[in-house]
Amino acid sequence: MDLLNTLVEKGLRRESPTREEALAVLATSDDDLLDVVAAAGKVRRQWFGRRVKLNYLVNLKSGLCPEDCSYCSQRLGSKADILKYTWLKPDEASQAAAAGIAGGAKRVCLVASGRGPTDRDVERVGRTIEAIKEQNEGVEVCACLGLLSDGQAERLKTAGADAYNHNLNTSEATYGEITKTHTYADRVDTVQKAHAAGLSACSGLIAGMGETDEDLVDVVFALRELDSDSVPVNFLIPFEGTPLAKEWNLTPQRCLRILAMVRFVCPDVEVRIAGGREVHLRSMQPLALNIANSIFLGDYLTSEGQAGQADLDMIADAGFEVEGAGTTTLPAHRADALAAAAGGCGSHAAAGGCGSGATAGCGSHADAAGGGCGPCGGHAETPAEAPAPASAASEARTDLVAVRRRGAGTDLAPNA
Repeated sequence: MDLLNTLVEKGLRRESPTREEALAVLATSDDDLLDVVAAAGKVRRQWFGRRVKLNYLVNLKSGLCPEDCSYCSQRLGSKADILKYTWLKPDEASQAAAAGIAGGAKRVCLVASGRGPTDRDVERVGRTIEAIKEQNEGVEVCACLGLLSDGQAERLKTAGADAYNHNLNTSEATYGEITKTHTYADRVDTVQKAHAAGLSACSGLIAGMGETDEDLVDVVFALRELDSDSVPVNFLIPFEGTPLAKEWNLTPQRCLRILAMVRFVCPDVEVRIAGGREVHLRSMQPLALNIANSIFLGDYLTSEGQAGQADLDMIADAGFEVEGAGTTTLPAHRADALAAAAGGCGSHAAAGGCGSGATAGCGSHADAAGGGCGPCGGHAETPAEAPAPASAASEARTDLVAVRRRGAGTDLAPNA
């Protein structure tokens, strides 16, 4: 296809596709799906080889959130039967993180429910970061604490944080339909604060909330403009007890097209398959590794993922390798720009968009109820029931969603 050849050429040059080209990827037929995956795979291999970065989430504080994000099982008024607990102690969080690192995780994501941290919360998370890094040399730590106030990103950076996650989730035009208690602009502001402090910005989206193709393209181009180093692509987990409980709009083929579109728009960034991959990609997960270069290991904030060992087996069986601790994830031009920003020159947008060679291109972030920052804790010991065929995608399949009952914050050991 001329479209795919054009997109590959642009991706190898770190050049942005047009909006029309991005929309065309989402409109491709099932007959062309393997060609789309192969084309996106060429761009992925150019910048990341066959490496897969593993990330591990530690849920520092679960539930009891005052925000009303419709996708989230931790939202205000949620009836979802999830774990609820207050802050883990630094040593507890460090112990949970160590289990993920032992399983091959290179980055630990520290997540706490809520609108945003108080200064005391930032101090608490700072002690947790120090505890994790004292026990695990070379590990990356990403914080995901919600909306940041002035100076908080700098304090997290000083405490040793390497990155900050705050997802845009959906397009600006439709954001108000998903959340009322904060705005899309609030989220953009927090990503910009992280950039300015020299933190690597991790910001992504949630697909499957009833959005249009135009919404998906809008949010991915916005992420390119914000120059996110990591773009988690979450697929809505429709929890019973939330407003989006019946939104089963995704098929494995749709998920692969979305991932490919993200890769073409953001060719040289870490594209991460995040929440909901087991539920929606199902047996197509290994194929998605040809597009994305990063996944979460184990469970999600409030739902179970597949067993950590199954993740590792999947990577090996698909012909990929786990990225080692001594390997720099980002291509040299992005890593150099990030290092320069961390040295005090502010935002590293000079690296350009999500890969542009020219100019510069989570409110409550309890997003992992529908994806968000990602998984954590133990693994599901019993496989989920066989998925429905694509024609049944719109039917609620609550049997596919297992609420997490093990991991950090419980008396059961986290996944390793």
